[in-house]
Amino acid sequence: MNTLNTVSRRQFLHWTLAGATACALPGCAALPRHGGAEKKRPNVLFIAVDDLRPELGCYGNSYVRSPAIDGLAREGVVFTRAYCQQSQCNASRASLLTGLRPDTIRVWDLRTDFRKNAPDVVTLPQQFKECGYHTAAIGKIYHNTLPDPKSWSEEKLHIKGYPFDPDAVYRTPENIKLQEAKKSEILAQGRQKRYIDRLGEWYLKTASTECADVPDSAYFDGAQTDVAIEKMKDLAASDTPFFFGIGYYRPHLPFNAPRKYWDLYDRSKIPLAKNDFIPKNAPVMAINNLRELRSYTEFKTAPYPHESKLTEAQARLLKHGYLASVSYVDAQIQRLLDALDRLGIRDNTVIVLWGDHGWKLGEHGSWCKMTNYEIDTRVPLIVSDPGARGNGTKSDCLVEFVDIYPTLCDLAGLSVPGTLEGTSFAPLLDKPDRPWKTAAFSQFMRDGVWQSPDGKDYMGYTIRTDRYRYVEWYHWKSGEYAARELYDHETDPEENVNVAEAPGYEAVVKDLAARLKAGWRAARP
Repeated sequence: MNTLNTVSRRQFLHWTLAGATACALPGCAALPRHGGAEKKRPNVLFIAVDDLRPELGCYGNSYVRSPAIDGLAREGVVFTRAYCQQSQCNASRASLLTGLRPDTIRVWDLRTDFRKNAPDVVTLPQQFKECGYHTAAIGKIYHNTLPDPKSWSEEKLHIKGYPFDPDAVYRTPENIKLQEAKKSEILAQGRQKRYIDRLGEWYLKTASTECADVPDSAYFDGAQTDVAIEKMKDLAASDTPFFFGIGYYRPHLPFNAPRKYWDLYDRSKIPLAKNDFIPKNAPVMAINNLRELRSYTEFKTAPYPHESKLTEAQARLLKHGYLASVSYVDAQIQRLLDALDRLGIRDNTVIVLWGDHGWKLGEHGSWCKMTNYEIDTRVPLIVSDPGARGNGTKSDCLVEFVDIYPTLCDLAGLSVPGTLEGTSFAPLLDKPDRPWKTAAFSQFMRDGVWQSPDGKDYMGYTIRTDRYRYVEWYHWKSGEYAARELYDHETDPEENVNVAEAPGYEAVVKDLAARLKAGWRAARP
């Protein structure tokens, strides 16, 4: 492989577009991205937020209290049309962190470790580590049950006083009592104690919300921010650049957050989803069945979307809890940003903030994630690269999570592995409105045992273009075609009516089917 290929043509092009006066080859210590004198390789602060959809002030939601993230948006580029490759925690994170699509690493569920299928893949943080960075992580970067030690110089998944899965932390006497009762029930059934000690947090999740009058550090996200700030001091004191991943659990269920964040909202005035119904003409496998929500005590008998919907009181409770959790995490992010400023390293730190997938708050009559719809595949993504010409603006270009890996390599002057299946969007940080990808691609595997109303397994592939979302569903075992969907965002931005079989759309369906088959390579800029 020649030198230009090793650096990557995308990286070389970006340096040229950025007006760089020198070209940094792999292994060099400096990269003048925006012209001028050479400077140290930038640090990377990599902030992951579980289940965070673009429900933020910087995305146009006036009722959400997210001042820290909105402030970061003013210092970076907000990508308004960013998409994950699968709307499920493990699959989405594995794809982003390997720079490979779900079918390539064969990760389509919550159980599969990508190392099982791709043992030698070099992940995003691993690439930084191998290129001389100190890589550290706290909290949920990979899926919490499937960490990847190869990626990190050091990793702290657990904090003293918190369980393996900190989602199960409750602080009110009522909820603690419920949890203790569940523990007793597990032991009475003769189940192994490991269900309580390690994996049992899934079984010990009781109430879906909690509003406790406690300090931020009473829950894991506040406590891990305390630890992260101390670690940042050590990292800043070193001459070695760092890649620091901090993964927040909220606003994942249960929506447990200190009372002061609940008090930011008047529940009676929170706007609810207007399209609280299944899309017209949608096939049976298109909507998830509330598996996640129904694991909580008060929602065990919640109706499935094809049967009915939650009561208004239930919907308001859940959305209130979601918003309170967003504001709680936002406050922790502000603490991180303040620490960067105090340490004097903000000007040489690239900050990336992302939510691993979207989330339904009653849209399509459903809750949680796990569909191919816009509400689940569209994600928040903000990149703040000091000195980038586009800072303080928004980009409407189509970008994907697999693009983050090559982008960060470009920004740090690292070589870009030739196996990656994304495209560096570093040029968009300088010119956010330049012509870019013609489509984004996502997929979802509908598990018949847990998620599909008809009990069958399906794989759905979707392509999102400027105007349309097109989906094709196949029987997972046989590969036989099952159904398709088409949503016209010009007339139906909420994706409420499937027009795949409607008169007048025959040519559109034919074109999009061909583009879906051609895949991501044909959509590159």
